[in-house]
Amino acid sequence: MTIVLTSLAFLVAALCAGVMGFAIQRGATCTVAAMDEVVNKRRFQRLLSMFEASLWVVSGLLIDNALGLLGTMPAGYAITLATIAGGVLLGIGAFVNRACVFGAIARLGSGEWAYVATPLGFYVGCLGLPYIYAAPAAQKLTHGSPVLQASLWVAVLAGAAMLVRLVAALRPIDNEAEKSLVTRLREGITKHIWSPHAATTVIGISFFFMLLLVGAWSYTDVLAELARGMSRNVVARTALLLAMLAGAVIGGVTAGRFMHTPITLGQLLRCFAGGVLMAWGSALIPGGNDGLILVGIPLLWPYAWLAFLTMCVSIALAKLLERRFAAAGERETADFGH
Repeated sequence: MTIVLTSLAFLVAALCAGVMGFAIQRGATCTVAAMDEVVNKRRFQRLLSMFEASLWVVSGLLIDNALGLLGTMPAGYAITLATIAGGVLLGIGAFVNRACVFGAIARLGSGEWAYVATPLGFYVGCLGLPYIYAAPAAQKLTHGSPVLQASLWVAVLAGAAMLVRLVAALRPIDNEAEKSLVTRLREGITKHIWSPHAATTVIGISFFFMLLLVGAWSYTDVLAELARGMSRNVVARTALLLAMLAGAVIGGVTAGRFMHTPITLGQLLRCFAGGVLMAWGSALIPGGNDGLILVGIPLLWPYAWLAFLTMCVSIALAKLLERRFAAAGERETADFGH
């Protein structure tokens, strides 16, 4: 789909990208944070909220497909060993980076400037992979997504579920029944931290409207296309990436969370290395975790589910090993002190 910079559709899409960045920053949406919560707190709130974002996209796809408004959707890919290897690399890269591609946006929105090296590392990783490993082209599936073959009644149920979720999100808080909708929305914007479910709801809805206006889009895809020298709407797609970053910064500033963080060489190297590893993983799958969550998983492509779950398991195992080594180091220190 051609994107025209002066079109109303692009302006609305840029606004949606900014809202996505705002929500990512406010909700601290990050797969690494989600797995940290699973490992250390035995809670799944953040992880489930990510799947909730996918459900919002699914609901929108069902409705628009039933109305005949949906354009061409991305194809799925066959599951191979590269799918699993890509998920592992994606998870290790996110662990090294201390944030996934979503989390890097949130960190930038808080003024942690070292995370500028993450997208740079991702770009360099995409640029350099062909010189290191000649990965075979991913095999596209010939059949369409089962989501797009669903009957009309499924779309009706999805629409009802979306309406119920919206009403629940906007219900009066703390029994202040007289609060106006405008007041509640203003409080939501100025509140310092959003719940993961609120943030991913906004992300899912914003992304869905972008999907309708400019097609499937993720910022890791933009970086990969830049690295491959692809010129398809590169200016407009890059502008959407900048809009997302601007939204994240606005989210940090308005919440009082924006704080200039001095950059160290160690942080830069860690973020750069994490970006490179995530790029390699994304190339093997193919797709970054933003595209998996917001495109592949909603379309019920098995490769996307497997790759994302592999990424999550890899992060969890890395965190468990880190905790074990830290505990062993503390014991050695204590023994040495005695």
